[in-house]
Amino acid sequence: MSELSDQQDVDMLLLVQRTLFVLGGYLATDTSQRDVRPGNVITPEMVATLEAEIDRLQALLPPLRLFILPGGTHAAAEAHVCRTVCRRAEREMLRLAEEAEVDATALAYVNRLSDYLFVLARKANMDAGVEDIIWKRQK
Repeated sequence: MSELSDQQDVDMLLLVQRTLFVLGGYLATDTSQRDVRPGNVITPEMVATLEAEIDRLQALLPPLRLFILPGGTHAAAEAHVCRTVCRRAEREMLRLAEEAEVDATALAYVNRLSDYLFVLARKANMDAGVEDIIWKRQK
């Protein structure tokens, strides 16, 4: 993601990318035909790592009191787009769960990932000195 200046943020995104490959391997496995390979399992520790990172970022940010619109810096906008794609993937996984077994931990990871991307977007704006865009009701 462009414009991220914090190495910890960059490292976390690389970890997320690696974990998404694990998730892809899991989702590509027809468990009615074969067992999931041990390397293709989303673990509770992966979810906990993501939750710890969400907590770390939220501690750096001012409290959110109003809804915000996606946008701000280029990096924040990219994180918001990624969050939207992540929510879409979560909905597709829930549809799949109506027909086949889908691991609850994998679903939890995707759910928390979208939350992580939201706080990452806010942090990208904060790091660049750009205020979040507050949603205002149309009159």
